[in-house]
Parts: sequence; structure tokens; C-alpha cells
Amino acid sequence: MENQIKQKLNRELNNSQEKLPIKIVQFGGGNFMRGFTDYVIDKLNKEAGFNAGIVNVQPTQGGSVHKLEEQDNLYTLFTRGIKKGEIVDEKQVISAIQKSINPYTNYDEFLALAKEEELEFIFSNTTETGIAYDEVENNYQGPHKNFPAKLTVLLYERFKQFNAAADKGLRIIPCELIEDNAFVLRDIIIKYAQLWDLEDSFVQWITQNNYFHNTLVDRIVPGYPKDDAESYENQLDYEDQMMVVSETFLLWVIQDAGNLKARIPFDQINEQILVVDDIQPYRLRKVRILNGGHTLMLAPAVLSGKETVKESIDDAFIGKFLSETIFNEVNPTLGLDINELKEFAEEVFDRFRNPFIKHYQASIALYFVSKFKVRVLPSLLGYIEINKKLPLNLTFSLASLIRFYKGSFGERSLPINDEEAIVAKFKEIWANEDYEKVVELLLSETTFWETDLTKVEGLKDAVVKALWEIDRNGVETAYNNFIQFYS
Repeated sequence: MENQIKQKLNRELNNSQEKLPIKIVQFGGGNFMRGFTDYVIDKLNKEAGFNAGIVNVQPTQGGSVHKLEEQDNLYTLFTRGIKKGEIVDEKQVISAIQKSINPYTNYDEFLALAKEEELEFIFSNTTETGIAYDEVENNYQGPHKNFPAKLTVLLYERFKQFNAAADKGLRIIPCELIEDNAFVLRDIIIKYAQLWDLEDSFVQWITQNNYFHNTLVDRIVPGYPKDDAESYENQLDYEDQMMVVSETFLLWVIQDAGNLKARIPFDQINEQILVVDDIQPYRLRKVRILNGGHTLMLAPAVLSGKETVKESIDDAFIGKFLSETIFNEVNPTLGLDINELKEFAEEVFDRFRNPFIKHYQASIALYFVSKFKVRVLPSLLGYIEINKKLPLNLTFSLASLIRFYKGSFGERSLPINDEEAIVAKFKEIWANEDYEKVVELLLSETTFWETDLTKVEGLKDAVVKALWEIDRNGVETAYNNFIQFYS
């Protein structure tokens, strides 16, 4: 196969020439959207008769929608990972995107999307910095660089086209990873409407006849496999420059509004898509278990010589440490169904074991202190509040973090990557070379934790004990001695 000249992927070759009505305009056609939302819509079309076509709008001037257009907006999605302990390795052609538009070169074509009779949904993923207000965009005339400005124009054109018809409002479902993403986007749209002196009736139409759905999304989509492209190309009998690789796990939590469940048959496909009244418990679950799991095992793993997440969780000691910490010390603090938490945690561990994704601990170490404060410290303090005693594993994790910031362990340099002020403060404090003094100064550093941790009964002494053990006996023996001492 590798010796023959392959034809570029196209709809005739793939036998997918059916034209779908445009129900979705999507801002951002990068790796994540193609491996997440486009995959979901494609599955809804093929398994639930959703019959929804997507128009992909290029969000930045340097985008590459032309590459999708060159292969009829088709691409191959490779889904690879572990699900319930079994290896998953699948591929499929995604055909939901009907058209890709560059608004910087085809602005009229972009504006014409407002006239689509069946248009109902807006999806977006323009990165966390994409949902922002830019006062430089002070003119209604486009094309605009700013995503909310583009969307405001599209909505206003639709408002005019259909004479403010109530049933022509849209459902805006952003996927950017910021809290209350849809509400933030809505407020910026209103600011642009006011900046541009658009009618008050347009703002009223926005707030009363359009639905803004906050979301939480979770899927690792590494994208084009540039480091191993040939092995993927050899699995295809056509040329595909836009193929995408994704993990198997998918979570999409969407805040309900206007009976979304009746508009999209998510329940007819076998994916973890939840339409709920409140997404905050799910955000909490993700932050404390997935992100928190990465963070709480980081220092013990790195001090033990582990470089990747998979290597860490496969290690008998680190894997057990992580599992016991999540199940015994983190989950009980979340106030959610314990069986759902257990199932979610087991899925997270499968993701950590994914042999197709190389996730380096050094990358997780970026801004380690602030991550620990947000992702792990609330579990530690919550456990104490509930049980009136220290969570020993989380305490050992905190001690390991403090030891990590000393900068080296034995002959090894440690991958510290934090703000200069934080690194300098640790260096200054570790110059004391006295565990009690070091721990006293670091736990009381409110700029790190936003609270004085020396006031937590027994925490200072326990961290001192753990540090002493780590330096004398190595991490695994130190942990065992520490647990035995407090048992």
C-alpha cells in the first residue's frame, strides 16, 4: 500500500455525498473540535438520524480550513486508548462538516450563514483566551479578529434577516475551558452590541430568544500524529492530511436551558454526554480527581524517578498510592454519589495508562504550587473538616511537593517550572536546612496557599516527619514508615 499513489480523501471515494442541512456553525476546527464535537455530531447523524450539517468557521487569520476543503471536509479520526481495561484502537471517517469558511477572505459567505433556515446551534473552541472582549473591535464592519465580535455580527445579521423572530434564536454551546463559558460569552456579545450602538431590541432578542449553555468538556486529542505519521498513513488506502488521533474517553457536560434534550438526541448514542441543571459538581469532580490525581502524585512520582504519567501509575508503589488517595481521601470529600465517583476515577486511571499518549510529569510540574492549591489542598482540608484527622496520603503528597522544590534529589535535578518569585521563595526558605523551620515558613506562606497551614492541627509535625523520612530512606520506604508511624 505504501508503494502506490493514493487518491486524496473525498466524498465520492468515501461514498458520503449526501448533503446535510446546516444546523451548526462552529468557530474553531482544530484538533479538539474535530475529535470531540464533530465526532459527536457525526455519531448522532449516523446512529440517531440527527441529520445535522456543520459549517466550520476559521477563527484566526493563520488557520487552515483550506486543507479541509481540499478533501471535501472529510478526515479520519483514530480513537486509541484503554476502556474498562481493554485496548481500543479504531478509525473512522468523520463527514458531518459540510463546508469550511475563512471569514477573512470570504466575509460575505460568512455573513450569509445568518440566513440558514435550519441553523440552530453555535459550537466553539477558540482556546481560553478566545472568549474575551477587545475594545479595539469598535466598529460593526468586519471581518473581526475577535471571536465574540464575529458571533455578535452573525447573530445581528440573523436578527435582521428574520425580523427578530423568536424561533430563529440560536443555542450557543462553547467548549472553551473557562468557568461559566456561555454566560461570559453572552455578556461580551451584549457589550459589543452596546459598543456598536445596535438596537436595544437586539439585546432583548439575545437574552430572551437565544440559549447560552455552560459546558465542561474533557477529552485528550493529540491531533495529527506528526511523530508517527507513516504508521497511520499505512492504515489508509487514501491520502489524508487532516487525520486526527484521540483518546477513547469523552465527557461533555452541558447545562440545560430551553429543553436542550428535546433538540439533540444525546441519549441515543453511547457516549458520556450529560445535560444537567448544574455542571458545578462535575467540574469539581474533574478538578479534584483527574487534575488533582495528576498533581497529588507528581512529586512522589518524580522523586521516585518516574518521568511519565503512565510509568507512574504502572509502578506498584505510585499506582497504589494514587488509587488509595483518590478512593479513601479525595472522593469522600466531594459530596457526590460514591459509585459514580468510583466509576469516574477508574476511567481516569485507564486514561493515565493510555499507551498511545506520552504525558510527561515535567509538563504537569508547570505552576505546581498553584495547581496544588486549587486541585489538592481543598481535598486535604475537606478531609480534615469531615474526619477531624489528617489524610495521611495527601499530607505525604504535600511534604513531597515541599521536597520537590528543593530543586534536586540525590544526583538528579528536578523539573521545577514556576514563577520566579515562588522558586526564589523556596530557595530562600530551604537555605535554612532545618526541617521544622522550613516547614514552619512554607506552611505559613499565605501567598502560596491563601491560608496559614500551620494553624491546621498536627499538619506541621506530620510534614516534618515525612520530609525527614524522604531524605533518609527514599520515597517508598519513607511513605511506609510515615504511615506506620501514624497508624
